[in-house]
Amino acid sequence: MADNQVSFLFDLDGTLVDSVYQHVLAWQEALHAANIELSVWRIHRRIGMSGGLFTDMLLREIPIEVTPGLLETLQKHHAQSYSRLIPRVRPLPGARQLLDYLSRTNIPWAIATSGRMQTARYNLELLGVDPGLATVITRDDVRRAKPDPDLFLAAASRLNVPIESAVIVGDSIWDMLAARRARGLGVGVLSGGYGQDELERSGAIRVYEDPADLLRHIDEIGGRT
Repeated sequence: MADNQVSFLFDLDGTLVDSVYQHVLAWQEALHAANIELSVWRIHRRIGMSGGLFTDMLLREIPIEVTPGLLETLQKHHAQSYSRLIPRVRPLPGARQLLDYLSRTNIPWAIATSGRMQTARYNLELLGVDPGLATVITRDDVRRAKPDPDLFLAAASRLNVPIESAVIVGDSIWDMLAARRARGLGVGVLSGGYGQDELERSGAIRVYEDPADLLRHIDEIGGRT
């Protein structure tokens, strides 16, 4: 494969599927079940990190002893709550068409998500992505998740493409920070709830509304044959 050929590495939640707010509500339920009160906006600002780092950062804001048992309980409750909300999740506009376009034009692509396969599997099915055939990296595959670069580095390695020519597409500042640390080109989408200025300050070279908007302008970021 030519060293200068572009490839695309995608976040999943909020980037290809409209699932961010279901995750927010699932975390809120998990916290409430543990008698922990946190505003929804504080939860939303941490979505996109690994579950462990997410809970560590949230819980340091309140006077409570954080134990491994508490963290495990919260993550299990989140997974249970999210599974109940999953039927409301839908692909974002243009997501399937974008992946189809890249496949038809032989542009390498992969999905790299901070979620574990247990929660990611349904979202992948919505997109028509078979993790046995497509390149999918989850939290199960790496030591650290976003904002560390491990997920994107693993995805590029699995594709056998140079990370420096990869376009890394995400909806959160954590995606953009991980893209910078991986030395890829960060491209933001607004479909996860972060603003354009936040994404650009975190390193996004371009920001689009959603996958459909990105597909309409894909030649701007090298996605052409």
